[in-house]
Amino acid sequence: MSHKPGKDWNEIKSNDSWAIFKIMAEFVQGYESMARIGPSVSVFGSARTINDHDYYKKAVNISRMLAERGYGVITGGGPGIMEAGNRGAQEGGGQSIGLNIDLPFEQTGNKYIDLDSNLKFDYFFVRKVVFVKYSQAFVVLPGGFGTMDELFEALTLIQTKKIARKPVVFIGVKYWQGLIDWIKNTMLEEGNISEGDLDLFKVCDDEVEAVKYIDEFFKTHSLTPNF
Repeated sequence: MSHKPGKDWNEIKSNDSWAIFKIMAEFVQGYESMARIGPSVSVFGSARTINDHDYYKKAVNISRMLAERGYGVITGGGPGIMEAGNRGAQEGGGQSIGLNIDLPFEQTGNKYIDLDSNLKFDYFFVRKVVFVKYSQAFVVLPGGFGTMDELFEALTLIQTKKIARKPVVFIGVKYWQGLIDWIKNTMLEEGNISEGDLDLFKVCDDEVEAVKYIDEFFKTHSLTPNF
């Protein structure tokens, strides 16, 4: 049986090369659009959270308070916690930014995103770079695989000093406790992280406490893009 690449394989390689230009275009669009906004906070969480859920309400409250303090709010642009973040930003009179991703089940931008701040992406990795570059802090509410991907991306870059230290706040002690216990009792015990890495994030339930943590941080740290 021959494993020699055929015509189809060569076509794939050619398409891969041309895809670089599409990737570059997404970066250019994202950077140019986001450069116009001021200091902002990313709000991560599940797209499946309904609007009468306690976590949805917490996301609205936190985002409203952040907006009232002059922060823009960046979300993934979809429903659930993302919608709550954008909704709170608009209620607080702040900038409301959505970084939408093109998905097979057709995520569309929620109605609380500012018209000039509704960006669309094909590539998750480009979208994550834009999230991290322009976020001064990260508020993480309960979510699934996508939320985990985003929060650990932020923590990894902070841990490895690829970006400066930024506040990372987990909202929902009950939801996150199992993960926090595993980080402490397994990752730390196995020596895969350091004791100081546990200080890279805060876990709480109270919206005021979360916003105060971010405010206090920036009394002694600068508000600038991350790279």
